[in-house]
Amino acid sequence: MDQPITLKNNGQINIILNNETKKGNMYSTSIPQPVKKKKIIVNHEPLKDIEKEMESLIGMEELKKIVKEIYAWLYINKKREEAGLKAGKQALHMMFKGNPGTGKTTVARLLGKLFLNMNVLTKGHLIEAERADLVGEYIGHTAQKTRDLIKKAMGGILFIDEAYSLARGGEKDFGKEAIDTLVNHMEAQRENFILILAGYPKEMDNFLSLNPGLRSRFPFVLHFPDYEVKELMDIGMNMLDERQYTLSTDAYNRLKDHFMDIKYGGSMKDFSNGRYVRNVIELSIRKQAMRLLEEDSYTKDDLLTLKAADIQFK
Repeated sequence: MDQPITLKNNGQINIILNNETKKGNMYSTSIPQPVKKKKIIVNHEPLKDIEKEMESLIGMEELKKIVKEIYAWLYINKKREEAGLKAGKQALHMMFKGNPGTGKTTVARLLGKLFLNMNVLTKGHLIEAERADLVGEYIGHTAQKTRDLIKKAMGGILFIDEAYSLARGGEKDFGKEAIDTLVNHMEAQRENFILILAGYPKEMDNFLSLNPGLRSRFPFVLHFPDYEVKELMDIGMNMLDERQYTLSTDAYNRLKDHFMDIKYGGSMKDFSNGRYVRNVIELSIRKQAMRLLEEDSYTKDDLLTLKAADIQFK
């Protein structure tokens, strides 16, 4: 005959026999309590460090998301490997598309630091190069120059700006030899260095159409858009603040109107974004210095402030 069972708060089952509760090893047992797993707190310091540095960069919101995605993929891949699961071995070679002064070199350098902190790269340094650094003057010279450059980049990132220039001479140009050498090492040394090709968007698209085998070798394509007027002004104000300068109201409006004209009036064909802003700020500071020198009378506020007449563009 089934016996009634009562459950006490202490987790012990008591069996009632003839209206008497029997306890002990013979009639009682305990419900096993669930084992609480200790939660491991991960600080993700490498990601926090890179995000902190990217906070100072104006704009680039989409790029910041992509950098976080790359970190997440690398981190989870590592955890899968530790758990005995299959972990992808995808290459990290990248292509940066953007006009001059949009932060391509800066982001490449930050990625080097991130990959170093995550033990993806052993050094994390950045080697910058252009066509002249890879292309030689005779047969065989180009391959050797390219191999030497790759050797310097081992453990870090090889960043080639205006990469499309390697294909500008056609089939007989030594630039093709440089491309072939790069492709071979991208596969053979995929875990030892990262190749980043950068350049103008249209020219890079044309470059890929001439070398269709290259497109599949770059799993990450990052786009660097031109800055908006507000972003250009923010960049300029940050530069001034770092140098302990400020703008008068008229100077501020003069600078903003100039950026509006460039952005929407088409007054400049080869606009270099942040690089152009830096040139304007430095030129204007020199102009202010000449004005104060000629006036030979100034206060501390005069030393701090750029006036409308000081803002120069050429």
